[in-house]
Amino acid sequence: MFILVVIVHVLVCLAIVGLVLLQAGKGADIGSAFGGSGSQAVFGSMGTPTILGKATSVVAIVFLATSFALSMMAHKRTTSIMPASGPSAPAPATPAAPPVPAPATPQK
Repeated sequence: MFILVVIVHVLVCLAIVGLVLLQAGKGADIGSAFGGSGSQAVFGSMGTPTILGKATSVVAIVFLATSFALSMMAHKRTTSIMPASGPSAPAPATPAAPPVPAPATPQK
């Protein structure tokens, strides 16, 4: 179930990005606020909503729902990337005894 919601969430993310990019921006109208005609459109009402605006609203609501569902499902999961107890440390190496030099034999 978790994987299915993740797949739907990713598809909804791509859809909302596409819908937002398809819509006409309001940035072109901002120039009319500084002396251009029709400045009521900049800060006034939006008028009738377009089909892209309605679709964006629906996709945004689905995105909100999948985000909430994923957070609830992730809270119920008990797995963790951190182990409960850390790995046991290796035993410290005991230093090796230095080699005992062989008794010197007198040279004649």
